[in-house]
Amino acid sequence: MDTLLSQLTQTVSQARQLEDLARPMLEMLQKLTQLESTYLTHIDLNEGMQHVLYARNTQRLCIPEGLSVAWEDTLCKRALDEQCPYSADVSEIWGDSQAARALGIHTYASTPVRMANGTLFGTLCAASAQALPITLEAQDVMRLFAHLIAQQVEREQLLATVQSQNAALLRLASTDALTGLPNRRAMTEQLAQLLDLAARLQCHVLVAMIDMDGFKVINDRYGHEAGDHFLQLIARQLQGTVRDSDIMARLGGDEFVFAGLGPALTEDPAEALHETQARIFSSTLSSGLQLGPELLLPYDGASVGIVAVIPGQSTLNTALQQADAEMYRIKLARKRRH
Repeated sequence: MDTLLSQLTQTVSQARQLEDLARPMLEMLQKLTQLESTYLTHIDLNEGMQHVLYARNTQRLCIPEGLSVAWEDTLCKRALDEQCPYSADVSEIWGDSQAARALGIHTYASTPVRMANGTLFGTLCAASAQALPITLEAQDVMRLFAHLIAQQVEREQLLATVQSQNAALLRLASTDALTGLPNRRAMTEQLAQLLDLAARLQCHVLVAMIDMDGFKVINDRYGHEAGDHFLQLIARQLQGTVRDSDIMARLGGDEFVFAGLGPALTEDPAEALHETQARIFSSTLSSGLQLGPELLLPYDGASVGIVAVIPGQSTLNTALQQADAEMYRIKLARKRRH
């Protein structure tokens, strides 16, 4: 027993996940009980199924990992319902069990693995094709192992919950609440990464500032709700124009920014600039945006200023400033035409 406790202490202290804990415990349990198979199961009560997660098989009887059986027909459920954790003659007590007959189980022991709130996670089991006794000491060890396994499962569930919540908070902090596009913070990080990538690939980075002309008039005339809906529709249309590797973000107000990899540094970027600017501008045009039940608003497009940046020669802020200056030049030219 001292050797078992020493091995258990080492296993518990070193385990980082359920498998690290379960497999050594199954080995210890097999040596202690001398039963052919020891295994840990998970019970899905919603599906009504029991799944063998980990198993240790030493002789003729084999409980395969990945085995799934209907929960209603399992020895585990019968043992739990009848409060009979051990039997040296399964056929006499549960002779109608198809699973027991199919697997050839003669001796069987099981203890439930329950969470702190009483929820049933699974069972820790030992079985043999021969009639073998199990001491009270061995049954105590099974209950101890089941308790330690439950604690490990709860730790992993808690960690998964925290990681999921942290990921959700990170997405929230990086996403514009109105449009669902990346916000200024996310855009800054992504554009910095894009400039680094372009430096390695030796290509231009195309950066565009997009300003929704006339947005203030829409807000003032039709209300902020209509204005918000307008930005959401435009954002959806802008997002539809970009490649997976491109960036489309909302800076705030009625300003958006685009960035994407351009042609090689050895090539003239003029054609790529023209094509990208035309594509972005076209996505903001509409013969009628449905801003409300009875409000269909035509929109003649945004001012799109786009520049080709050479990585290493322009910083992130410089690239945005250049694109912003080009956007204002386009805006003034459009005002003169109108």
